Amino acid sequence: MVNKKTWEEFQKHGLLLFINQILHIFGWAIVYEVDDNKNIMNVYPARVKFRGFDNKSVSECYKNLSKFMVDTSKQLYEEACE
Repeated sequence: MVNKKTWEEFQKHGLLLFINQILHIFGWAIVYEVDDNKNIMNVYPARVKFRGFDNKSVSECYKNLSKFMVDTSKQLYEEACE
C-alpha cells in the first residue's frame, strides 16, 4: 500500500533534515525551493559543499521526529508485523 504524502509533511516531521544529515556525509542533500509564502515549489537532489546543521535546527528536528514516533509507533509496529 502506498499513501502519497507531501514534502511539507515530510519536512514537518523532521524527516528531511534527518535524511539530509546522512546525505551530507556524501556531499549530497535534498533541496527544496519555497515561494514567498513558504510553500514548497520544487524539490531535487543536489551536490553540496556544506556538512551538517546548526544545533537549534537539529534539536528541533529530533523533537519533531520523536513526536512523529510517539504518534505513529503503534501503526508502524502493526505494519511491520503484517
